[in-house]
Amino acid sequence: MRKIFLFIFSVGIAFFFLISMHLSGEECTTAVISSGATADGAPLLWKNRDTGELYNKVIFVKEKPYSYLALVNGEDTSGRWVYAGINSAGFAIINSVAYNLPSNPRETSDLEGIIMADALRNCASADDFENYLRKNLGPHLGSLANYGIIDATGGAAVFEVYNHGYRRLNAEDFPEKYIVNTNFARSGKPYKGAGYIRFQRASELFKRVKKLSYNYILQNVTRDIGNPLLPVPPVENWKEISPDKPFWIYTGDSIDRSITASAVVFHGVKKGRNPDKSTMWVILGEPLCSMAVPLWVRVGEPPAALWDGDVAPILRESMRLKALLRPLKGGDRKRYLDLIRLENKKGRGWLPIILRKEREILKRTDEFLEKNPSPSELEKFEGQIASEALLTLKSIH
Repeated sequence: MRKIFLFIFSVGIAFFFLISMHLSGEECTTAVISSGATADGAPLLWKNRDTGELYNKVIFVKEKPYSYLALVNGEDTSGRWVYAGINSAGFAIINSVAYNLPSNPRETSDLEGIIMADALRNCASADDFENYLRKNLGPHLGSLANYGIIDATGGAAVFEVYNHGYRRLNAEDFPEKYIVNTNFARSGKPYKGAGYIRFQRASELFKRVKKLSYNYILQNVTRDIGNPLLPVPPVENWKEISPDKPFWIYTGDSIDRSITASAVVFHGVKKGRNPDKSTMWVILGEPLCSMAVPLWVRVGEPPAALWDGDVAPILRESMRLKALLRPLKGGDRKRYLDLIRLENKKGRGWLPIILRKEREILKRTDEFLEKNPSPSELEKFEGQIASEALLTLKSIH
């Protein structure tokens, strides 16, 4: 009897753990952008990672045939469980949970991080990833997700994957030449899943420009708190808000949310170009409280500011600012932010500081890459930018 009890108890704990992973908010806003929709003719891949695991870091994993940079949870140093990454072949991958795909509670689930680590280690293209899926479909695949991919051969695709099947969507086949995704699959049950409001908002933001760029996504999309169903003051009006009392904004359905742990934008290369020039832009922490740093796989280990210690230094500063931006505790109260912390009539908000410094970083990085830098020069540049980003965040009070 005692053995039966322990078995039931263990199964119950495991079930609770799996359910809690979903309820903790593993919901993301993403986009796969083909070369036909970008300003410079190179594909882009974007993910705002929304999760209960707010402590993220970036690590380098040396592997064969491909090494890779990986966005991981803070306690992970192995890189065997990845939430976004890019490898030495220029293959980049992200995911978002798709809650309307077929699932079976008796089958393996929640292994998307392992699938992406496998892909980074072994795949050079979207076609390679499709072959990987074909070989591994079955009850133990452990997938219920949209995977976004770009590669150095011109590939830009979304794979809607559940244990027993998948559907491939090429961004180039869409009228806009890009695919925005949240937490439903186009091949899944209609009007099921989640993230429809975020999907609408991200789609609106993408349509505002004729050609997309990583600059635009980093500066204008990752930090967006707009809501197509609720009035939110436009950014240009924030500087007219009085700082004398809090100005609360609900962000439970916005792109930047209280559970946004990080954001990544992968800037690929034009078809046939050297994949070494692919760039991973990473914002550690809630984007409104942090700034982007560029990384390259050929450098190897990223700057310590993005991974060192239990809490990476840049993330620590970001979390400090987040506590000021979202001071309300308990239940749904964390979904509200105080807008005057970002900008106000007396110029005491920090968002202009972050955006101004990030614009400088973006411009300097463009100019730097035009010089075809060596790995040692890239490493030095990475370190310098990370240090400056960290100092800027530390200067904000």
